[in-house]
Amino acid sequence: MKKFVFVFMVFSMTFLGAQSDWQQKVDYKMNIRMDVNKFGYDADMVFTYYNNSPDVLNKIYFHLYYNAFQPGSAMDERLKNIPDPDPRMTKNLGTKENPVFESRIAKLTPEDIGYQKVNKITQNGQILKTQVRGTILEVELAQALNPGAPAVLHMEWEAQIPQIIRRGGKNTNEGIAFSMTQWYPKAAQYDQEGWHLDEYIAREFYAPFGDFDVKITMPSTYIVGASGKLSNENAMPGYSNTKFKKNSSTTWHFAAKNIHDFAWAADEKFKVDKTNSAHGPTIYYVYDKNLDKEFLDNWQKVQPLTAQFFDFMSERFGTYPWETYTVVQGGDGGMEYGTSTLVTGKRKFESLLGVIYHEVAHSWFQHLFAIDETRDEWMDEGFTTYAEAAAMHHIMGANKDKINPFQDAYDGYYFLVASGNEEPLSLHADYFNYNQAYGLSAYYKGQVYVAQLGYIIGEEKLAETFLKFYDSWKFKHPKPADFQKIAQDVSGINLKWYNNLFINTVRYIDYGVKSVSGNKITLENASNFPMPLDVLVTYTDGSKQLYYIPLNEMRGEKDHENQFYNGIGQTLLTAWDWTTPEYSFEAAKPVQIVEIDYTQRLADVNRTNNVFPSSKP
Repeated sequence: MKKFVFVFMVFSMTFLGAQSDWQQKVDYKMNIRMDVNKFGYDADMVFTYYNNSPDVLNKIYFHLYYNAFQPGSAMDERLKNIPDPDPRMTKNLGTKENPVFESRIAKLTPEDIGYQKVNKITQNGQILKTQVRGTILEVELAQALNPGAPAVLHMEWEAQIPQIIRRGGKNTNEGIAFSMTQWYPKAAQYDQEGWHLDEYIAREFYAPFGDFDVKITMPSTYIVGASGKLSNENAMPGYSNTKFKKNSSTTWHFAAKNIHDFAWAADEKFKVDKTNSAHGPTIYYVYDKNLDKEFLDNWQKVQPLTAQFFDFMSERFGTYPWETYTVVQGGDGGMEYGTSTLVTGKRKFESLLGVIYHEVAHSWFQHLFAIDETRDEWMDEGFTTYAEAAAMHHIMGANKDKINPFQDAYDGYYFLVASGNEEPLSLHADYFNYNQAYGLSAYYKGQVYVAQLGYIIGEEKLAETFLKFYDSWKFKHPKPADFQKIAQDVSGINLKWYNNLFINTVRYIDYGVKSVSGNKITLENASNFPMPLDVLVTYTDGSKQLYYIPLNEMRGEKDHENQFYNGIGQTLLTAWDWTTPEYSFEAAKPVQIVEIDYTQRLADVNRTNNVFPSSKP
């Protein structure tokens, strides 16, 4: 009996352990036939869904994103009812001081709306029942999908490409004919929490990994830039010496493995450049050859710097795993996709380089990790903007005059706190009350989370954390707690308190020097957010000493950071309990100056009380 119980326990533990590690996989094999005159296409697809979960699935769900671009859609209603709608998606009928916003979607005519109409889906030759609600397609399977089994569906659909309003569509402001993003029936994510079926209201995405095999047939006068690798590159206009053939069609064949989104753009004015990074992919640049000379020059100038960026990212954050990357002119700003990005092309040099760096960095924190952008958007955008800023600092010398190279993000975060509109980072991206608060939270506070983590565990341990995170979690949909666990393992510091307070609350940090009397220094926590402190003391004789006060909750401490305090000795003090609002210690010699966090990596919302004597009038 005891032996049976033991075997059962081992079996149960093994099963439950495996259950927590599974993820679904999907494959798309598509044939697209474009009607460029009607701005639409019809398509067929062999779709394979691999059920790696322990659950029996009776349904599969897809996103039909084009359906959002119709009057009365959830996206349309959101634009009408949020105080600060996206200006790209609205028209201001009032003034700058007293705006009156009108949804552009509400004014779309029948010729300019978007839709995806699925005409037939079969499984083993049997037509399946379907139901469309907004941007979600529900497909009822003919045969239940058991754990470990695949389901193969054959799908036929047609689509009308909307006037570009957000990310994808026809006829951009820069004259690009087709920006094909969120353009196909895309499988919804199913994970340990079940199906993720968020209505599309212009936020971002969460999807399973899969392989794509996409054939696009359109008039031979068009050149296409897309995700994946072009299998017939040597015979394609723009990519080779092959000439256009009037009154004929060309089939473009792209394929990519282990990505979770596929985008492309097409125009008759496109040209193609091709470069290589030292240790990374072949990089393609697909853009309008008729741009003004200033913009054409910028597209040339960014190419060697983009190659350097891939090398920087691979060294700092893990090797780029795919063969190609394509930068395509299109869309409404910049947006990342599997092995590609669409960016607007009429930009000043710094702007073009910055948007390319940002979208390429997403190849790691979105497309390599497939983070859930709907709920953990700060993790994707924050980590991405951190990497972008680090690269700009390293390659271009950006913010060389600032103690903290990420100061711009800190300033954005401080503005967010002062606005009174801050909501927790853990809030679902769709539900932020203000678009501005969402942007400041995801991009700036998310970046501060990373930079401040470097302050807590040390910059060397942070760099090591990113590389171990890559090794442990690439292609696996990690959550914030997974990154926290890696950082804890690398640093030996407990970080539960930090993740909980910084991600799940809107508490803020405010430490100050309360008093200095002789050698005695008294500090205070004027907020409700505990943090470790680096306190730099300058003695009356001109010498300096760093006093380091860890938090008791950390159950450890960081190493002395020579890159900031080289030649300055460090004294480790007793840990500060978060329940105690004040902390006093005796300096070794008479004190002249006391400064909390000389490096300005501590996100202290009120730095006027961080220095003694105070510079405040």
